[in-house]
Amino acid sequence: MKKLSLLSVIIVFFGCKNTAETDGKLKVVTTTTMLTDLVSEIGGEHVSLQGLMGAGVDPHLYKASEGDVTKLYNADIIFYSGLHLEGKLVDIFEKMKRSKKTISLGGKLPKDKLIPSEYFASNFDPHVWFDIQFYKKFAEIVTEELSKADPKNAESYSENNTIYQKKLDNLESEVKDIIATLPKEKRILVTAHDAFNYFGEAFGFQVVGLQGISTATEAGVKDVQNLSNFIIENDIKAIFVESSVPRRTIEALRESVLSKNHNVEIGGSLYSDALGDRGTEEGTYIGMFKYNVNTIVEALK
Repeated sequence: MKKLSLLSVIIVFFGCKNTAETDGKLKVVTTTTMLTDLVSEIGGEHVSLQGLMGAGVDPHLYKASEGDVTKLYNADIIFYSGLHLEGKLVDIFEKMKRSKKTISLGGKLPKDKLIPSEYFASNFDPHVWFDIQFYKKFAEIVTEELSKADPKNAESYSENNTIYQKKLDNLESEVKDIIATLPKEKRILVTAHDAFNYFGEAFGFQVVGLQGISTATEAGVKDVQNLSNFIIENDIKAIFVESSVPRRTIEALRESVLSKNHNVEIGGSLYSDALGDRGTEEGTYIGMFKYNVNTIVEALK
């Protein structure tokens, strides 16, 4: 029997009756761990929440399973980051939009505030959650959409959003205080791929990624050589791996620097396209952000 493609599975699902059991809660599906944490904060006890991706998962390369398609089909609302972050899920989202509330949060941000990229399919850098102000906007959009879908609990969603907005304000203030301890001339962040450009703009870092905005691109020998020269010229003390990107790219970069009689350390692993393990401090957006900033500042001092 010929194996059905995922898009064929979607068509079959939409032709069938939804027999999934429900507890009366709003059924929400999210893609990335950042969005799962966000919807959990806003939705609280009133939503039945399922996230497709887990800790360490690279959304650029993620492919949906048939089980994922079932989750998406049974959802009342689907939230995804958009801006082509989940590049291999685009066709599925387009199918889902025909009969599901499918929301690209990044797609609702003002385009004139986004970082353009001539190398990326969407023409915008999708890593917008590293600007806390954009993440706050995500929370507002989620609150609005949950309230429209579930009016009886709208007041609860609004209250949760108010509380979370204050937490994000406190996070931004704390992060600025930590970064202020690092001299401006040392604020050069070298990572595995270009995930931190919004962070750089928001907090005054020069950001250089070995790979491009998408991890689907590969760094070549020339890229490694050019960046190793940059590290030496700027006397950069540490470079960073990422939890969702293989270590080998940054390790190759370090070896290139060492071969030129200059030392650079691997300053630690940063969370870029996914949060840490569920149940840990780094498994939340706020905890992840604090961990990243502390790791960066301590390694570059």
